[in-house]
Amino acid sequence: MKVSNIMSTRRQARECSLQMLYTADNCKMTADAVCAAFEEYFPKGDAYKNFAVKLFCGVCEKKSEIDSLIKQSAKNWEIERMAVVDRNIIRVAVYEIIAMPETPINVIIDEAVEISKKYSSKDSGKFVNGILDQLKTSRQIK
Repeated sequence: MKVSNIMSTRRQARECSLQMLYTADNCKMTADAVCAAFEEYFPKGDAYKNFAVKLFCGVCEKKSEIDSLIKQSAKNWEIERMAVVDRNIIRVAVYEIIAMPETPINVIIDEAVEISKKYSSKDSGKFVNGILDQLKTSRQIK
C-alpha cells in the first residue's frame, strides 16, 4: 500500500473515531453500542476498521486520564463547555500521543488540526493546535 493511501486511510479512520465519539457523547451510548451501530460504516477494510475502533475504544477506556491532561492544558476552558467536536478531536489526539509512540507527535497534531478545520468552526484549528501543543510532553509523562 502506498504511503499516501496509508495516510488517507488513517485520516479517514480518525474521522470515523471522531464520529463514534460524537455519537457516544450526544446519544449517551455505551462503547459497545456505538461499535455495533457503526459496524456497517467500515467499508474501507480491516486496517481502517481496526484503527478507528482502536482509537475510539482507547479514548473510552482512558477518558478520565485524557480529560485530566486536557484540563491541565486548557487554561480557562472547562472541558464540558468545549464544542463536542473539538473536545473529541482533542481526545483522539491525546490518546494517540500517550498510547501510540510510533506516530510522530507532529503528525498527530497536524491530523487533528486538519480534521478540526473540516468538522468544526473556522477558529477550531487554532484552538486544537494550541491545546495539543501544550500536551506534547504528555508522551514522556505517561
